[in-house]
Amino acid sequence: MLLLVTLFLPLVVALILSLIPAGNTSAHRIGAAIGSGLTFVVSLALWFSFDKTSPAFQFTTNVPWIGSLDIGFRFGLDGMSLLLLMLTTFIMPIAIMSSWRGIRDREKMYYIMLLILQSGLMGVFASLDTFLFYVFWEVVLIPMYFLIGIWGGKDRIYASMKFFLYTMAGSLLMLVAIVWMGHYAEVQTGHFTTDLQKLLHIAPSIPFEAQKWLFLAFALSFCIKVPIFPLHTWLPDAHTQAPTAGSVVLAAVMLKMGTYGLIRFNLQLFPQSSMYYADFISVLAVIGIIYGALLAMVQTDVKKLVAYSSIAHLGFVVLGIFSMTAEGVQGAVIQMVNHGLSTGMLFLLIGFIYDRRHTREMADFGGLAKSMPVYAVFFAIAVFASVGLPGLNGFVGEYLTLIGGYTSQHLTSRWFAIIGASGVILAAVYLLILFQRMFFGPLTNNENRTVSDLTKLEVGLLVPMVLFCVWIGFQPNTFLSVSESSTRAVVGVIEEMKGEHRYAAEVNRRMNGDTSHIAAPALPGAPAASPVAPPPGATIAPAPPPVQVTPAPMPSRP
Repeated sequence: MLLLVTLFLPLVVALILSLIPAGNTSAHRIGAAIGSGLTFVVSLALWFSFDKTSPAFQFTTNVPWIGSLDIGFRFGLDGMSLLLLMLTTFIMPIAIMSSWRGIRDREKMYYIMLLILQSGLMGVFASLDTFLFYVFWEVVLIPMYFLIGIWGGKDRIYASMKFFLYTMAGSLLMLVAIVWMGHYAEVQTGHFTTDLQKLLHIAPSIPFEAQKWLFLAFALSFCIKVPIFPLHTWLPDAHTQAPTAGSVVLAAVMLKMGTYGLIRFNLQLFPQSSMYYADFISVLAVIGIIYGALLAMVQTDVKKLVAYSSIAHLGFVVLGIFSMTAEGVQGAVIQMVNHGLSTGMLFLLIGFIYDRRHTREMADFGGLAKSMPVYAVFFAIAVFASVGLPGLNGFVGEYLTLIGGYTSQHLTSRWFAIIGASGVILAAVYLLILFQRMFFGPLTNNENRTVSDLTKLEVGLLVPMVLFCVWIGFQPNTFLSVSESSTRAVVGVIEEMKGEHRYAAEVNRRMNGDTSHIAAPALPGAPAASPVAPPPGATIAPAPPPVQVTPAPMPSRP
């Protein structure tokens, strides 16, 4: 029940706001902030009652929707999805309140769109039904399309159409793959299904040639959303034209839909194909790290520079995922959270200065540290967190993903990690150049002399983000321990499938719901997991009934 309240509370608030007359702008602003804030409070109950030691889905709900196709309202959380859901509930109130100064047109519709967007994003992370996942995936596109197209910059129509067409094209292939898998389940068991937990047990029996096509159908949709090179061209336009809240949510949460999907669907449903394509996708990830950084270096628009930096930072996440090591996948998960905090904070700060100066060109700034010292301090913290300075959140995620890439036995070369590590140096170059040009030097522009520093509200929005950046930097295990059991379960299955002689036994064990054989040593300094009873309110999804299937033969690596 707690999970359902968390998912649909923003929709209920949006419905209430739709009944309030458009002229009552204060009610829309405050109502949206209260609704989103209450959602965060409710989600805290999920956090504190979650059983960290169990890799199973918790807080599960299974309500039939389309009975003949076994499509249902199936929701649940494991450690990975819980972290991303909490990131969403944390970021959205900040994004909503950051709009109070800059948005003055059609405010009723604007805040309703943000609340719908919040429910859609949480639905993506909590769905345990492939068709329901697709529905929420598409729902997210609609409010973001309007946020960019109505409240964006001068090229907003072009940017919103490009964003919509890119993501829609990829998701249609995902829908084809979802239908194919449901039909395959019908052939194997006599019943069409979109139940993700059932498909996790059936997927290993899919012939490898078919698995490869299914893997690519899902991966294309997710890689567009990340975005990974060369599918990235929609992102700079969308970021540059979106309003501040749109950019914050897009960077902090929406891009993580893609990386989350790569773990939840590609790695878990198709571990064989993940090993087969690991080198190929890792090459694209490393190219994205370097290419994104080089493009960021030559930007004169501050917002576009940070947009290109997202391509580089998320390249680390993808590299960690396809290292398929415990360290790499753990690093990818925590780096999703880290990027959401640091880059979301940068977009927030850029929005604050744009509201005052109505320009984002670096040449129009200089010497802001003299007139806006508080603003300069927060900007510096965001820059250092993005660079990966030890003691701040960015260091932990990048370090683990690079360790995973370097030690991975699934990648054919350590050069993926070595070349990727150069992206850390490049990030320091373009971000420190940005900081130097904006905040140091003489105050040559008279408008910069009189610009006002941050307000109390703006400081209040930034302080929680800074606290989490420092918290993760010094105590990362607070968050790593939440996802460790889930990531080790994913990696454990892949490790078991590495040898062809062990593959058939692994499939039969998984089909019978036995995951007790999956084990891995804890990360250095992390406490060993021990089985405990789930806390009150946390329901553990039961294993499906035993099924025997004939597994597909394990192919040799090309």
